[in-house]
Amino acid sequence: MNDRLEILKNTVPFNSLPEDVLIGVSDLLEYVKYSKEAIIYQQEVTKMNKVDIIVQGEYETFFYDSAQNKRSVELYLPGHSYGGISVLLNRKRSLKTVIAKKGTVVYTLPRKDFVELCKSFESFFHYFTADFGKHMLDDEFAHFVKKPTTFEESYIASDQLYSRKIESIQYRNIVSCPASTPIYVAAIAMAKNKVSCLFIKDESEKIIGYITDITIRDKVVATASDAHNPIISIIDKPVVSISTQAYVYEAILMMFRTKTKYLLIEENGEYIGFQSRNKLLSEQAQSPLVFIQSVKSSTTVDELKKKWEKVPSIVTQLLERGVNAEIANQVITTVADTIAIKVIEGVIDEIGQPPAKFVFIVLGSEGRKEQTLKTDQDNAIIYEDKANEQRELVREYFLKFAEIVSGRLNDIGFSFCLGGFMAKNHEWTHSLSYWKRNYTSWIEDSLAETAIKFSTFFDCRFLFGEASIMDELKAFLDEELQKPLEKLFYFMAKNALQYEPPLTFFKNIRTTTIGSQEVFDIKKAMTPIVDLVRVYALQNRIFEVNTGERLKALKEKGIFTETSFNELSQSYYFLMSLRLKNQANQIIMDRKEPDNYIDLNKLTKIEQGTLIEIFKTIANFQSRIRISFTNNLFG
Repeated sequence: MNDRLEILKNTVPFNSLPEDVLIGVSDLLEYVKYSKEAIIYQQEVTKMNKVDIIVQGEYETFFYDSAQNKRSVELYLPGHSYGGISVLLNRKRSLKTVIAKKGTVVYTLPRKDFVELCKSFESFFHYFTADFGKHMLDDEFAHFVKKPTTFEESYIASDQLYSRKIESIQYRNIVSCPASTPIYVAAIAMAKNKVSCLFIKDESEKIIGYITDITIRDKVVATASDAHNPIISIIDKPVVSISTQAYVYEAILMMFRTKTKYLLIEENGEYIGFQSRNKLLSEQAQSPLVFIQSVKSSTTVDELKKKWEKVPSIVTQLLERGVNAEIANQVITTVADTIAIKVIEGVIDEIGQPPAKFVFIVLGSEGRKEQTLKTDQDNAIIYEDKANEQRELVREYFLKFAEIVSGRLNDIGFSFCLGGFMAKNHEWTHSLSYWKRNYTSWIEDSLAETAIKFSTFFDCRFLFGEASIMDELKAFLDEELQKPLEKLFYFMAKNALQYEPPLTFFKNIRTTTIGSQEVFDIKKAMTPIVDLVRVYALQNRIFEVNTGERLKALKEKGIFTETSFNELSQSYYFLMSLRLKNQANQIIMDRKEPDNYIDLNKLTKIEQGTLIEIFKTIANFQSRIRISFTNNLFG
């Protein structure tokens, strides 16, 4: 009895309760000892029927992410309790997963008795709410508390409404005028700045109200009032503000509650912008098309970065609603293209118009319109040939231009290419004639290394500039591809055979152990399809860049049968869907850099069975390409 009382007196927040209450509480405690290390509570699963007071040993508490990594780890030592926040603020479910270390001793207090203490002693109750509030200031803790219990529930509208902060929403700059300003002058200022809301300041520069287009319509035009009257005679109130750290749902509720349509955005005690209710509401239900339009209206690198960070949520929404991965790829590519074009236009505005016509092209998966959420830069510049005296000037401009563009794209989230396939690399910014010589040498050399370069630069696509330069390069390539190129096709076919489907001898999926996961690399599993379709496209002078489009063109030419087309197309986009879902999950749910590893244990039996059949299909097509191309060279 005395031991239990002493323990309560040394445990926060029980030590704040009167001694006579603690004596009564001590009678309610039950003794528990853990003889071996064990998981005793599971996050969002275990129903908490009690609150634990640690007497000896320790609790290790954490969140599991989707890869079963421990996140936001905390240790609860003697003098601490676990379960209060879960009972009061998490629907009586354990907020975190808990491991009791070997030898840990706890006293448990029944939930109903704990709740009675909270009802009777306000300071005791507020300890847990305050403790939860402090934890929520930690971004990682807050992320895992707010995430939906299942990945499928993560729709953009419902998820962002409750987890996004005001700072993530693009706001408008404040436009204001003195209270003595004539109404018509204020209206001119609104038109000039293209705003529908003008804030009004008093003599001390304090914002005291605002006017809108509707204010002028209702209070001036409709009443035939004198437009020379001071603006203060028609201002609307109240002036309502909210912190950048507040959540979007809080802002919307505040606007409904105060009946204001505009909120001032406050940061460090200063107003930095304003936001409209319509804007906040529309942000919650954006379609991809509306979202892409919003990307076009972004003006800074920071705004473009925030737009790119929204893409995983949009991809999740599309895939979970049954949209084909091909369309999801198109959305990602369109957003990425729009961002790149905005960056290019911004750089040209800064450093001046280019001294020659040029084309900015994208390569690899970006060139094929098959970008995923783990993406880097693959690009190059081709500029028109100029007279000798101008060559150095032209080249100097485009190398400077490429350096700035690549740097800004990297800042936004398109990381530098580790292989160096970027316009900022001097090797990949050249004149059209130089590029023609590049392709000729790759074709004539026909080595394994040059075949890889040719493959990368065959998957090229116009993004910005003079389209006629790209057209001329394609016409040149079309002529070159009509020559005998068995040796080139041989090495390109060898590339398509380099990655074998991850199947064991017994036709099971071969995995690699990474941490606690049994995984396979889905990018490598998809590569043979991309490679073999490219070889057939080259052989038949098909200049479609996308794997799906190449497959359709090959079917129309009779190179692939309807059955072969369906098998490869369905296989490719099934793999792409798995890849995109996994990457979106890693970004949204786990807050980690996405990769291409798929955990076999996370897939359903149906998905695993489908994968095995897909890998068999790829192996069969590899056998076909082996006969069609590699034997030709020696046959």
